[in-house]
Amino acid sequence: MNDLHDLAILIKSQIPIVIIETREEKRLLQLLTQLAIKTTQPLFAWSVTDGLGRADYDRGKMTGTIDPQDVLRHIRSTPQTGMYVLLDFHPYLSEPMHVRLLKEIAMRHEETPRNIILVSHALDTPAELTHLSAHFQMSLPDGNMINNMIREEAAYWKKQHPGRSIRADRQALNLISTHLQGLTARQARSIIRNAINDDGAITEADLPAVIAAKNQLMNRDNLISFEYQVARFSEVAGLHNLKKWVEKRKSAFSSHNTKDFPKGILLLGIQGGGKSLAAKAVAAFFDVALLRLDFAMLYNKFIGESEKNLRTALQTAEMMSPCVLWIDEIEKSLSQGGNDDGVSRRILGTLLTWMAENKGRVFIVATSNDIEQLPPELMRKGRIDEIFFVDLPDEEVRREIFRIHLEKRHFSAADFDLDSLANLSHGFSGAEIEQVVVSATYSDVADKNTISTQTLINEIESTRPLSVIMAEQIDYLREWAKDRTVPA
Repeated sequence: MNDLHDLAILIKSQIPIVIIETREEKRLLQLLTQLAIKTTQPLFAWSVTDGLGRADYDRGKMTGTIDPQDVLRHIRSTPQTGMYVLLDFHPYLSEPMHVRLLKEIAMRHEETPRNIILVSHALDTPAELTHLSAHFQMSLPDGNMINNMIREEAAYWKKQHPGRSIRADRQALNLISTHLQGLTARQARSIIRNAINDDGAITEADLPAVIAAKNQLMNRDNLISFEYQVARFSEVAGLHNLKKWVEKRKSAFSSHNTKDFPKGILLLGIQGGGKSLAAKAVAAFFDVALLRLDFAMLYNKFIGESEKNLRTALQTAEMMSPCVLWIDEIEKSLSQGGNDDGVSRRILGTLLTWMAENKGRVFIVATSNDIEQLPPELMRKGRIDEIFFVDLPDEEVRREIFRIHLEKRHFSAADFDLDSLANLSHGFSGAEIEQVVVSATYSDVADKNTISTQTLINEIESTRPLSVIMAEQIDYLREWAKDRTVPA
């Protein structure tokens, strides 16, 4: 986006009041100064601390213009055309006199072209001015601008450290540049400077800190949580179809040259089957942040404002893009029936609309255990790309799960009879197998940090897996998924 070009068109369109919501006041004033030079118009700026003065070059401040009413009367009466920037004017728009003066200035625009530019971090336009005004949104830094910032900060660091050079990794630079998109220029520059100052280098080791810093900046309301612990695909046993599906779409998700980004998946399956672990692994495989949307927190924290705050959370996810947005046990939040005054239906509508219209690189991974509670609208193609069914692991996968969890706890898998363990744990979920390993380390039979195959067998034999306790529900879920989903 060319901000200078777009703002010039807006000013030339004879709209007397331009409203700009931004926290980058300095950058905006630089942009307006460029516009003033390009269009040969004078540029004035007002603040409650200094009053009114020229902003394109320094000619001092005008006396008697500090009070908001006085500066508006001055602008209304002066024959001087140009652009008049009123900084942080939002507190004064509740005064009827100020609104009337702004309206009179705007209505005289054809006689004396004076553009009022209201600048604030947030601004509610009075109803009397809506037909006389237009909003302008500054674009956020793109990859090229961020790369320029990295070069500038690297040059500045070298100047401060004579004789030393910056260590940089090209892949890390590309990833950091991608992750910093969605931030303002000031925010991005601050994170870049911190990354370089830390050790005089930009490497992949800086990526977690960059993502965490971005999350803190973008998610000030804590509407979504940032998951620091993600999993590698190698830590997820089985799920071969899901892995292949994700691998085929990695390049499309990472590309800046396509508009057809993959939207997301629904993981339906049995509790403990590895759905949550798969969500974490997808984020790690895409090399992006993993955000978790907790509907329960939205309902509890913002009673009466659930839809509004869901929209805010989804906007935060868009600003955090590229990212994976994980919605765990989605059916529990969207199927409240008629017991919540229609809140769940409105929440569902808000989410579905966003899923259908979202054009950013926000990949949804929704998980569900109960198909009967899932709204049918959620499963329509176009909102998500595919529905995967995560079943209980077969014998080969159970063997791999035992290996992963034993080695994760610093045991050598070669010391165990994995074939026997996999055979005896028929019907166990991945979570239940992990718990067998954990419980074995606390067993009375275990000798400190040493366990045996027999110790694990004892734990298996003393466990009643969910496949036995809830056999009927699992059979029903499998039957439903047979012709409706893709086996993960």
